[in-house]
Amino acid sequence: MKRDMIAELEIDTRGNLHVVPATHAFPYIYREAMEVHWDPVRRSLCSPRPREWSYSRWLQQILAAALEQGCELRLAATTKWLNVDPGVKAELLQVIGNGA
Repeated sequence: MKRDMIAELEIDTRGNLHVVPATHAFPYIYREAMEVHWDPVRRSLCSPRPREWSYSRWLQQILAAALEQGCELRLAATTKWLNVDPGVKAELLQVIGNGA
C-alpha cells in the first residue's frame, strides 16, 4: 500500500470538496463507482456538492476510494485548508484524524 500526504483540502465555489494529494494522481478513480472524480486541472479528488451526505461523509468516501486504488491519504502539518469553514474543518479533522 502506498501512502501520500494531503497537500490541500478545499471547498470550491460550487460547494465541491477537493482533496489534493501531494504526489499521486488518480485518473481512474471513477472505476471505483463511488461518485469520486479526478479533476486533472486541479489535480484533486473531488466529490459532488453535498446533497444528503455531509462534507465529512464525502471525505470518508474520497479516502475510501483512494484506498481502493492502493493509496492511503494522510493529513500533513503543511496541508492547506482553503475556503473551509472552521466548523466543517473540525468535522473533517475528526474523519481524517489529527495526524499532523
